[in-house]
This record gives sequence, structure tokens and C-alpha cells, in this order.
Amino acid sequence: MNNIKNASVAGIFYPLEKDELEKIIESFDKSADFSTRAVIVPHAGYIYSGSLAMKGIAALDRNVKNIFIIAPAHKVYFTGLCVSEHDLWQTPFGTIQINQEICAELKRDFQVNTNNEAFEHEHSIEVQIPLIQALFNDVKIVPVLTGNKAHFVSEIISEYYQNKENAFIISSDLSHFLKYDEAKKVDNLTSFMIETLDTVNFNPHQACGAAGVLALCDFARKNNFSMIRLGMKNSGDVTNNKTQVVGYGAWGLYEGKKNEFIKKYYSDLVLEICKKSIQENKKINVRILGGKNDDKLYPAVFDETGASFVTLEKNGHLRGCIGSIIAHKSLYSDLISNAKASAYNDPRFNPVSLEEINEIKIAVSLLSNPMPIEFGSENELLNEIRAEIDGIIIKDKEKRAVYLPSVWEQIPDKRMFLNSLKIKAGFSENYFSETFEAYRFETVYIKE
Repeated sequence: MNNIKNASVAGIFYPLEKDELEKIIESFDKSADFSTRAVIVPHAGYIYSGSLAMKGIAALDRNVKNIFIIAPAHKVYFTGLCVSEHDLWQTPFGTIQINQEICAELKRDFQVNTNNEAFEHEHSIEVQIPLIQALFNDVKIVPVLTGNKAHFVSEIISEYYQNKENAFIISSDLSHFLKYDEAKKVDNLTSFMIETLDTVNFNPHQACGAAGVLALCDFARKNNFSMIRLGMKNSGDVTNNKTQVVGYGAWGLYEGKKNEFIKKYYSDLVLEICKKSIQENKKINVRILGGKNDDKLYPAVFDETGASFVTLEKNGHLRGCIGSIIAHKSLYSDLISNAKASAYNDPRFNPVSLEEINEIKIAVSLLSNPMPIEFGSENELLNEIRAEIDGIIIKDKEKRAVYLPSVWEQIPDKRMFLNSLKIKAGFSENYFSETFEAYRFETVYIKE
């Protein structure tokens, strides 16, 4: 006889009646721009964050056979990780099978304990299950709760991600019960840490599911993967009560670099944003893409911080080029400001005229974060530079200059490249000092 875990929060976090549950889930956007096998999603009531949770779960590969749900325990205190002995989990949509074979492996190999009591009234796993049932026909779940000092989460992800039949839902809300503006600041910091995979100073209070969030970020960092934002909001955006809010965010794991992701899926949108920004400045009747929260007309990844250079050409000749070396605002805002600056504020050129707009070709370089190059001499620096790959920034005292990797097409020799960059910065070709600094970055190139 099967051991069934009955629904605990149906009628509280989501509708108890099947028809009502179907209706609310039907209202959620189930489209996905890319497929992944690991997501971070919120676990509040469906009226608050159900649409955002669905956006993440809808991005999961439909071919997977097992979905791990790694979530924090809110009701029962324990140390480490735990699974339950249940074979099935009941919701208004029926039962879904728990993969007890994998649960047994977790107990054997990763010091995971059995704790049925911890699952009894826990919502952080259950709210994800109807969303899974609405999208997947033949899948099992592996519910794992994290307690105090939850070790081995990253190791579990690393072990089971190798099998393409496995996927992961990291269930976590963000800040809790702060005032709206304060919550936005905290959640923006959290999103920055997740998206840059720089979680060294991550405070567990930033996310109730911190153990799972940090584990997935650790896994992504070790494999040179990226976390792509799918959406962010908080309860104040839903209720308009901004005295105490809870933050929500969704991210998907991408097996590559963020800028490569943007080029693969959104090249046309990048160019459209730049073109419309230039046209808007001339009062042409265009509307810059935008909106609020779930209604945004551009993907949430454009809200991540990003650095770009926008280059304009006319008849094969440079007509303007302005950009950002360091990501300091959203990529969306960065593209708009750099497109306008390239057209109208490049000191080397007159502003683009209305008659020229249709003759201009746009190219965009998306920059990675600059990384310092270690060297003790100019020859060592030249040996470290990767021709045709690296963009280079040099600086010393108050002077600095940058070349994009595209400059290698005009200056393929490394020494000539560096000498030319020195002259651009205001140094002589032979200049070098003990305080001379150099940084490298890579670019992804998108052009019309």
C-alpha cells in the first residue's frame, strides 16, 4: 500500500478545488525563451508569486524524469538535510510519485536523514507541485528539505546534474517583512550576487532558501555557467501594501556565459533597443520598450547589470562609438544611453542628422567583467595578452585607455596593439612603470 503525503496548504497557498486551481494556473504565462535543468523560484501563495514560480518551472526541460525540489524547512527545526518516507504526494490535481530510490541514495551517500514530521505542514515544496503537475506528464519528484547547517547540497546538485534526466527546483523567497524601498535594495543586492555568482558575503537573511541558492550558484561558478534572471518583484507590487513586504525572484541556469545567452536569444532585441533610442532622440514616433514587473515588454535578463559599447557605421566608416567598461546599471539602460551618446555625443563626430538615421548600421559589444592581468614586466604582459580574444584596459596614475577585441582586426601584432593603446592613453610607446596596470575582458559582438 502506498504511503501518501496529503496536501497541507491547499486552500491556503493555492486553491483547494481542482477547477479553481486550473483556472489560476491557466492565467500564468507558461512560455519559456530557453530550456534549463535548474531554476530558483519563489514559494509564496499563488496570488503573490505563483506567476513568477511558473515562469521558472516552465523553463525546465520537458524531457526530464526526476525533479529535485530543494527547499527550506519553516515549521520544524533540524540539522542538515531530510527526505520523507512518502511514496506519493497528493494535491487537487491527484498524486505525483516520489522517487524513493533516489531518496535512499541521498541517505546513503550524503548524510540525508528521514524526517516525515518536517514535511507535514511545509509549504515550500508543496506549492511547486501543482505547477509541475500542470506541465509534466511523466515525472517523479525528489523533495529535500534543508535545515540548520545544511551541507552537501552543492555536492548533490553536482552528482545528479550529470544525468540529463534530472532537474532541480531551488525553492526560496527573498527578503522578509521589510519596508518596500528597503526590500528593493536588499533584493537588488541579492540578485546581483546571484547573477555575478559572487556570494562570498551572502547573508542567509537575504533568502530563506539560502542553502539551495548558494549551492546552485556554487555549481554554476565551478562549471562556468550563468544564472539568468527570469523576473523579480515583491508582495507590495501585488497588494500595494508597502509597509512589510516579501521579495520574490526567479532565475534559470544557463550552460554558458550570460552575454552569449543574450546574443543567442535576443540579438534582434539588442539592436532594436539601440535603434529606437537613436530615433526617439529625434522625436520620431517610436516607443522604447518597457513596463513594470510582469508586464515588461523586454526580458528580465536586460534588468541585470551589463556593460556595452555601441558602434555606429555609415558607408563602412565609423560614425560614433561610446560605451561602458564597467557594468554599473541595467543592460537595458546602458544600451539606451550608449546608443544615444554614440549618435549625438561622440566628440569626434557631428551629431547624427535626421537624414542619416536610416543609413546608420549598428553594432553592439557586450563586455564581460574586466579581470586584472598579473605581470612584472612589459614582456610578461605581452605574453599574457591573448590576441584576437582580449579587450585590454591599461591605466597608470590618472591616465587610462581601452581597446575592444575588434581592434585586433586593424592591429594584429601584440606589441603594436599595446603601443597604440599607450598612445591613446597619453603615454609614449616606450612608457612602462611599476604602477602600470592592465585588465582583460571579452566581448560578444552583435551587429546588423
